[in-house]
Amino acid sequence: MAVTVSNLSKSFGAQTAVSNISFQVGQGEILGFLGPNGAGKTTTMRMITGFLRPDQGEILVNGLKVSAEDPEVRASIGYLPEHNPLYLDMYVREYLRYVARIYKMPNPGERIEEVIRITGLQPECHKVIRSLSKGYRQRVGLAQAILHDPAVLILDEATSGLDPNQLVEIRQLIRQLGKTKTILLSTHIMQEVQALCDRVVIINKGAIVADSNIELLSQSVSKGIRVSVHFSRPVFENTLHEIRGYVSHEKFDPQHYVIHGEDDQFNEAIFDFAVSKNLKILEMATLRESVEHIFQQLTTGTS
Repeated sequence: MAVTVSNLSKSFGAQTAVSNISFQVGQGEILGFLGPNGAGKTTTMRMITGFLRPDQGEILVNGLKVSAEDPEVRASIGYLPEHNPLYLDMYVREYLRYVARIYKMPNPGERIEEVIRITGLQPECHKVIRSLSKGYRQRVGLAQAILHDPAVLILDEATSGLDPNQLVEIRQLIRQLGKTKTILLSTHIMQEVQALCDRVVIINKGAIVADSNIELLSQSVSKGIRVSVHFSRPVFENTLHEIRGYVSHEKFDPQHYVIHGEDDQFNEAIFDFAVSKNLKILEMATLRESVEHIFQQLTTGTS
C-alpha cells in the first residue's frame, strides 16, 4: 500500500478531531476523502504529510513511517493545502525555483519546465503569481506539489472556488496525474468524486463511517431499488400501488415516474404492471444512489 493509516487519533484540548481511524490507499489509486466541515479531513491530511503530529497511531507512506523529522518520507509526498499558500509577489518560475531549493533539487531547470508544461502554466508562467486567476494559482499549487516527483499526492480541496471551465481543466490534470501517482483527494464536490475517484472514505465527527468503491457503497446504503420509468401514455398514480413490491413513487409528469421498490425483481414487476394496463414502456432505468444522497445519509442520518 502507498499509504497506510492505523489507529490514528488527534485532539486539540477537549476537542477530538480524529478518533482511532484506519484506512489504506493503494498504489496508483485516487481516493476521495469526504466529510462535512469539521469532520477531521484536513487534520488527517496534515498528519499524513507530517505537518501535524498525531496523539496516537501510525502512518506509513511507501513503507516508511511518517515523521516531521524524516526528510526522506516527506520528500515522497506532494501536498496542496486547502488555502494554497503561495508567495504572491514571486514570478511563477521564481517560486518554483524557490521550492526546488527547499527540496535540494540539483539543476532543477529542466524539471521546472516539464512541470510548467504538465500543469498547463505556459501561457502565464512569465507573470507574478498575484496577477494570476484562481485557476492558474491552483495550477501553480499543483506544480509545486509535483515538482519533486513525489509518489503520493495529498490534495485538500484542490478545486475549491474554481469556475466551471477551470474545474474541467484541473480535474483533467488530476486524472492525468493519477495515472502515475497515488492521490488522496479531499473535496465537497460530489460530481468530482464520481468523475475522478476509484474509492471513497467518508469521515464524520472524527470517525470513518464508510470505506468502499462508489458502486458497492451505493448498494450497501440503498434500501431497495429505484427505477425511472417513462410510459407511453399518462398513468393514474393510485394504480402504481398495484406493482408487486411497490414502496413509493415520485411523479415528474403524468408519464414519467421514479418508483421505489423492495427487491432486484422490481423491474420485472413494473413490466408486468405495464402489460396488465396495456401500456408501453418507452424508457426504464435503474437509478444508482447519488454520492450526494449517500453522503447525506452517512453524515446526517437522514434518508
